[in-house]
Amino acid sequence: MAFVTHRGQRIHYTVAGAGPLVVFQHGLLSSAESWKRAGFVDALSDRFRVACIDSLGHGFSDKPAEPALYAEDQRAGDIVAVIDDLGARRAHLVGYSMGGWMAVAVAKHHPERLASLTVAGWDLVKGVESARPPGFTRELKFNQFMMLARYATPALVAWVTPEVEPGLRASWTAAKDLAGAEAAVLGCGAPLLLWDGRDDPYHDPMQAFAARHGVRFLSTAGDHLGAIMIHGAEAVRGLRAFLEEAEATEAAAQP
Repeated sequence: MAFVTHRGQRIHYTVAGAGPLVVFQHGLLSSAESWKRAGFVDALSDRFRVACIDSLGHGFSDKPAEPALYAEDQRAGDIVAVIDDLGARRAHLVGYSMGGWMAVAVAKHHPERLASLTVAGWDLVKGVESARPPGFTRELKFNQFMMLARYATPALVAWVTPEVEPGLRASWTAAKDLAGAEAAVLGCGAPLLLWDGRDDPYHDPMQAFAARHGVRFLSTAGDHLGAIMIHGAEAVRGLRAFLEEAEATEAAAQP
């Protein structure tokens, strides 16, 4: 098992394959292993070195309770620490849901480390507010989110105990920091892809954002979880095409 220590916290990651580095960052309540289960690792590791990170508070990474450890600059630093540990100068970064928020944080704080950026399953302008369930007229609170998750996807929250819940709450709260996100992704200087499942509430606002700014958009089947866990084969085909194009463009630019 691979770990790197950043700001005193151990961050776990997996790695497979060889080639240009692709880093996957999962969403809230998920783990690095979800990318393997959904077929992304096997579909890319013949061409790329694929690293999947357990976010702080998740999987085999440390699960501290202090909210300050979950701030965007700290989480961006966790991802960069993994890139450093793998000896890479830059990486193709793919972030989904909360991981999309973390990927934006890397674009904001460490844009020079990006070979490309994929923000998926996330509204980088409005965040989780775009996913507010019908009938909810106020801001969705963490307790409400957990209640909905336990009802709709009990397997996803089966691992959550009272000891780890403070870190998850801190993750939820930190992801509300959206300041500078739009400028960060549009100005990061790396090829940019936005990806959402067509039944995901983030899909339409991000498709409109992509059209408004001339950004590449990948629209696949599925809702927020289904786009990965059920329709991952379709998604990874589109993602692979984007990554290979980004690699070809960089190779052509070399003297």
